[in-house]
Formats: sequence, structure tokens, C-alpha cells
Amino acid sequence: MGFLHWLTPGFLFSQLNAIDEERKPAGLSPAEEAKERIRVWQIIGIACVCLLLVHYGKYSSNLTALVKWCSDVMSDPSIYRDYHRYEYRELLGYIWWGSINLLGFLIIPMLAIRWWFKDSLSEYGWQWGSVHQHWRGYVLLASPILVFAIIASFGDDFSQHYPFYNHAHRSWFALLSWEVIYVLQFIAVEFFFRGYLVNGLKRQFGSLSIAVMCLPYLMLHFPKLWPESFGAILFGFFLGVLALMSRSIWGGVLVHVSIALMMDVAALLQTKGLPQQW
Repeated sequence: MGFLHWLTPGFLFSQLNAIDEERKPAGLSPAEEAKERIRVWQIIGIACVCLLLVHYGKYSSNLTALVKWCSDVMSDPSIYRDYHRYEYRELLGYIWWGSINLLGFLIIPMLAIRWWFKDSLSEYGWQWGSVHQHWRGYVLLASPILVFAIIASFGDDFSQHYPFYNHAHRSWFALLSWEVIYVLQFIAVEFFFRGYLVNGLKRQFGSLSIAVMCLPYLMLHFPKLWPESFGAILFGFFLGVLALMSRSIWGGVLVHVSIALMMDVAALLQTKGLPQQW
């Protein structure tokens, strides 16, 4: 199968039709149908809780408030004072940000899958699947975005926005620590959107589960630059299709991570440069 074949509408629609054919077979009893509808509401309800947790809990101001509370409870002002003086205080804020993302987008959905729905994580893309068989699709998806990231890195808006951690250029420790947090966050995001939501809703909605996923995925990008938010529409759609085709989230993780690392490195090279010390 050639690269250009992946870009034809006929191929995409054939894949969507194949996904729809894999839906739970018709002919369920009324009780079974009711159970499936309840399951959909449970999946969406848990997703809403996770989205609320991540949106309102991810800010470093919550960590600051927690440190202040601990300092007051322990009657030790030095805790709060030392926290504010700490060289890597901003990095601690991003560790908090990454931890909340892991909790809301990975840990809670995994617990729900295993202990509430009694399903296997592999059914939700937590496996390698057939990613290697669909590598052309992932390459086609990532390549234009990587080229755009390199070109955009010459603009002030882009170079000032990335990396999110402002002191990533200070040392390799700072840069690598930030990138580890960033990568783990992408694993969580991919699992939540292309694993939990898409696969969890596929039994009832078929390929339309991708459309349901695309809405909150777009909204997740609203705080970012508008080209990235606009691109998230198509990016989320194609990643959703590929996730169902390959039965895995890991191709999407590799695409996301490669783009994110390229954007950070390109922005650093255009501004502060790569670290000169460990």
C-alpha cells in the first residue's frame, strides 16, 4: 500500500466502515441494550470528572496553596519560605501539572476500566497492537507537522511559547527533567482520548466515537497558539482512526512525542540555545 493511498477519502471511509462493522452485534435484549446505554453514561460521566480534575487541578497555584497550608499546619514558616526560594520551583510546578494529568487522564480511567467495567486495558489500546503495520499513516501524519514546527520556530510567538518550562535551557538536568514530564503527560493524554474515550464508546457509537473524542480534545488545546488548536481538529481525528486501526495508543504517543520534542528543540535553538552544562 503506497503512501498516497492513505490520503484518499475512499481509503478513510473504508476504514471507518470497517470500524463500524466491529461494533457490538445487533439483536441485544432490552435489558442488554439498557445496560449498554448505562455504560455509555458511566464512561462519559467519568470522563467529565477527569476533565474537571485536570482543568482546575493542574495549576501550580494549587501546589503553592498546598505548601502554604502545610507550612501553617506545621507552624513552620520556613517550609513556605524555602519553597519560594527553591531554584527549581517552576519545575516543581510542572511536576505537579504532569502528576495531575497522569491522575486524571491515565490512573483514574485505568482504575475505572479494570475495577468498574471489568475490562482489559488492552481493549482500550494499552498494547502495541498492529502499529508497525500502519507506520505509513503515522509518518504521513507527523511529517507535515514536523516541517511546520521547524518553519514556525523562526517566529517570535512560537519561540517564546516553547518550551513551556522557561528555564529548560539552564542545564541538561532541567531540560531532560522537563521532557520526561512532558512525555509522560502525552502518554496520559493519548490513553484518555484515543484509548479510554474512543474504545470505550466504540461499542455503541462505532466510528462516531472519534467525533465525540475530537470535541474535548480540541478544547484541551484552547490555551495554546491558534494554529495548534486548529490543527488539533484534524490531528485528533486521524489519530483516532489510526488508534482503532492499530488497536493501540502507542503510535499516537510516538507521533505526539516526536513533534513535541522537535518543537522544544527548534524553539531553543532559535532563542536561548541548548544547555551548556549538566
